[in-house]
Amino acid sequence: MFKQTFVILAHDSKSSASKIIPPVKLAYKNMLKDPSVKYQPFIRPTMKERAWPDKTIKKAPRWLSTDLRDGNQSLPDPMNIEQKKEYFHKLVNIGFKEIEVSFPSASQTDFDFTRYAVENAPEDVTIQCLVQSRDHLIKRTVESLTGAKRASIHTYLATSDMFRSIVFDMSKEEAIKKAVEATKLVRKLTKDDPKQQGTRWSYQFSPECFSDTPVEFAVEICEAVKEAWEPTVENPIVFNLPATVEVAMPNIYADQIEYFSNHISEREKVCISTHTHNDRGCGVAATELGLLAGADRVEGCIFGNGERTGNVDLVTVALNMYTQGVSPNLDFSDIKSLIEVVERCNKIPVAARAPYGGDLVVCAFSGSHQDAIKKGFALQEKRRAAGDNFWKIPYLPLDPKDIGRDYEAVIRVNSQSGKGGAAWVILRALGLDLPRNMQIEFSNIVQEHADSLGKELQSEEITGLFKNVYNHNNEVSSYISLLDYDVKKVDTERRILTGQVEIAGQVVSIEGTGNGPISSLVDALSNLLNVKIGVANYAEHSIGSGSTTRAASYVHLTYRRDSNNEKSYQWGVGISEDVSDASIKAILSTVNNIIHSTEISLPSVLESKHAGTA
Repeated sequence: MFKQTFVILAHDSKSSASKIIPPVKLAYKNMLKDPSVKYQPFIRPTMKERAWPDKTIKKAPRWLSTDLRDGNQSLPDPMNIEQKKEYFHKLVNIGFKEIEVSFPSASQTDFDFTRYAVENAPEDVTIQCLVQSRDHLIKRTVESLTGAKRASIHTYLATSDMFRSIVFDMSKEEAIKKAVEATKLVRKLTKDDPKQQGTRWSYQFSPECFSDTPVEFAVEICEAVKEAWEPTVENPIVFNLPATVEVAMPNIYADQIEYFSNHISEREKVCISTHTHNDRGCGVAATELGLLAGADRVEGCIFGNGERTGNVDLVTVALNMYTQGVSPNLDFSDIKSLIEVVERCNKIPVAARAPYGGDLVVCAFSGSHQDAIKKGFALQEKRRAAGDNFWKIPYLPLDPKDIGRDYEAVIRVNSQSGKGGAAWVILRALGLDLPRNMQIEFSNIVQEHADSLGKELQSEEITGLFKNVYNHNNEVSSYISLLDYDVKKVDTERRILTGQVEIAGQVVSIEGTGNGPISSLVDALSNLLNVKIGVANYAEHSIGSGSTTRAASYVHLTYRRDSNNEKSYQWGVGISEDVSDASIKAILSTVNNIIHSTEISLPSVLESKHAGTA
């Protein structure tokens, strides 16, 4: 037993202060201080040398989905026939060529669905069924598959010392005899039966608990099964080597696979399949290392459903290959619809942080992450224009669009987000690439707003906040509008702008000087409002391309009522097909926002100017 002391800070809501609670001593009564007295490390196979560490995955394996069998039997509420049908067709659409559909001898529901799969499977899809090594169950299983274009019988027998002694009280010799007898019966009822010649019959044998079986015995029993089946190079026998219980690190599973691959005879007539479970959380790693070690096929479930901690997640294994430039030969272009089917039929949600499939795995809330992603996308466009099409975006190993997700979900904004997050949303929603200073200012506004609400802000909320704060294109406040203007050159550095504006239904003449149209208009509005206004920053960029191109202008103005007042700042934005018009809209957007947020009195402005009726 060992103890640990914690000092806990508690918040006092009445006094808005924290107080220290006296130390609490917690005693761990169940976990052992020395677990070696109860648990021992797994004894790995003896390997004088191993080749798998130097290999890479260069091609996709054969895939088998066992969602409808192994995955279904793990559900508290198994799928009904209609749900299995929907799931089956989704698997076919994704591209699975081997599907384990049921345990047909276990129930009438499974038998009936097997018949549906047989009658509706494409000609290049193999329907596989699992069966225990018992004569009457094998006969029932063969009956369910009769008439299929391609069918596979999958038998299994526990081979680990623990299962043979504790569960079955069976010697190694008895286990081999039973496995061979089952194989011979399957052969007699399938490929040796003249009435079954219309079907391409395949056979799969699993030394169950292979991960905990002495590898020498796994090879021995599989040799006996292979001899009884007599496979060919064209139609190899499948030896499924399952980590029924994940009992060791993935590298040990790879050693077991490589040992088996090197010691089984007639390797060209054998397909080695992995079937990893996730007891230690290493199912994907074990599968990938198993492929390096010589495995030819992968069994698993979509998003990793399965008994206990689940089977290997086939989506993760496949898309891991995809991000390394290897086609998995499975199509996850519309991962959203796949998630909908899986969640509806399994009645189990896909975890928000599940690789590739989770709602949050392509989302960044952290300010530093958001800034890196935003910069990555900007540089990606430049690289593409230069002919470099390789994907290089920080924090995003996969382009979300490849699996049917849009970029709107890549960056999501809460009180922890930085300037890049809010700026990204505005860029995606409005096409506006905000100047850096404007990004910083707006991100602070967004953070304060999110913090006050205590929640994540949706894109629509951020966009609406931006439009309100910066009087986007004069859509919120429009006290003054420019009716007409003319700019004349006085000398090389000075321009005079004359024009008319409309204020509260009246037309007022304006005049101002500057070194260009922008400064001249700002000076004219300063004179009109009796407020000292200056240009602190200006930026512009194009939105879109071709005939739909528009200009976006940003103006950062300073203003103060008189020389004693502290200088204030205000951003505004204008958008138009014409660059000059966009600049004018940005200035008016800013000035109208200044009027809206200060005590400038428009009636007093009108009284001091020569005005006519509009």
